[in-house]
Amino acid sequence: MITMRGAGVTESLFDPADPGFLADPYPTFARLRAQAPVQWHPGLGLHVALSHAGCDAVLRDRSLGRIWQDREPAELFPAFNMLHRTSILESEPPTHTRLRRLVAGAFGRGHVERMRPWIDRLADGLVADLVELLDAGGDPDGSVAARGAPSGPGADLIARVAEPLPVEVIAELLGVPAVDRQLLRPWSNAIVKMYEYGLAPQLQAAAESSAAAFVDYLRGLVAERRRAPRDNDMISDLVAAADGADRLSQDEIVGTCVLLLMAGHEATVNVLGNGMLAMLRHPRQWQRLVQDADLVASAAEEMIRFDSSLQLFERTATRDVVIGGVTVPQGGRIAALLGAAHRDPAVFTDPDIFDIGRSPNPHLGFGAGIHFCLGAPLARVEVAAVLASLRRRLPGIVLAVEPERRGEFVIRGLVELRVGARNG
Repeated sequence: MITMRGAGVTESLFDPADPGFLADPYPTFARLRAQAPVQWHPGLGLHVALSHAGCDAVLRDRSLGRIWQDREPAELFPAFNMLHRTSILESEPPTHTRLRRLVAGAFGRGHVERMRPWIDRLADGLVADLVELLDAGGDPDGSVAARGAPSGPGADLIARVAEPLPVEVIAELLGVPAVDRQLLRPWSNAIVKMYEYGLAPQLQAAAESSAAAFVDYLRGLVAERRRAPRDNDMISDLVAAADGADRLSQDEIVGTCVLLLMAGHEATVNVLGNGMLAMLRHPRQWQRLVQDADLVASAAEEMIRFDSSLQLFERTATRDVVIGGVTVPQGGRIAALLGAAHRDPAVFTDPDIFDIGRSPNPHLGFGAGIHFCLGAPLARVEVAAVLASLRRRLPGIVLAVEPERRGEFVIRGLVELRVGARNG
């Protein structure tokens, strides 16, 4: 039993490593939310907000900030810490204001709209390859062994579509040469594990090693773009970004590029994985989409809401602040449990129902306030492109086998999502 400070009761919360909880955390969130909107989690050492209003306040309240503290011992994690010290996500005004102004200026040069037709073609090609593979009988034995996943019936939608798409998109956006793009996904996968609680030392070391390799690679790419800038290249635009004499430093550009990959890659992979699993478990919703292409955009939003790819996002109090009737003291931490917020019946009618036509759908999947995700338009284009191609090329898609869920809580996703095709 765990005492919940500020809630006035004693009740067990949740174990973020418990497989039963990870399989379906939402009933636990509903029970806890009904008790109190903000509660103390001793195991995590922070308060957690469980209601939509509480999570929205955590994300927006300027008394709560992203206050980066180096991973200790700092001498073991120099690259990982550097990436976060220079990150928009881990900074507050005035540093955040400056970084966001310069980065948004580079992003605002039409990159998303320029890439939209290319993303549509990329998604359609990946889905076409998936269909061809299914027509040929599915993945041959060992075809996905390189990523550590078992072979089995059907074909893996994550390995074949959801994972390669965002990596290719970010690589194209940054101007990473095609020969080097296979490096990006393993680096991202290793680094993001550092955001989980209780990470094993060997995984921490692997994250630092990947961060160091990524930093070294990008420093070389940034130096090359300084010598020879390119058109339609995000790194060139970041190098050129200026407000008077103010420019981004080399490490700030590197940190921004790594953030774009990790945030864009992990979010899109897991929105597609979690969302398509929900779709396949609700076949009537899939048929609605097959029959009405106008539902693609709202279906993408519901996939983001229904099974959140990011479950927890932390803030630190810069002064005493009251959230959901609970005082978070200066220096104390509080997390928005986004998965809980997205099932709050005070905001969402029938929140446990997967409804691809849901409107309005005020989910917090891209954050809120000054840290609202700069890459949200790009992520929406990617998810919509995959849905549009799947409904057209694979209307008879079905779940081939119950998937295995990854053993992490903060970033929620699947090991694989094996699908098949229904005849007729």
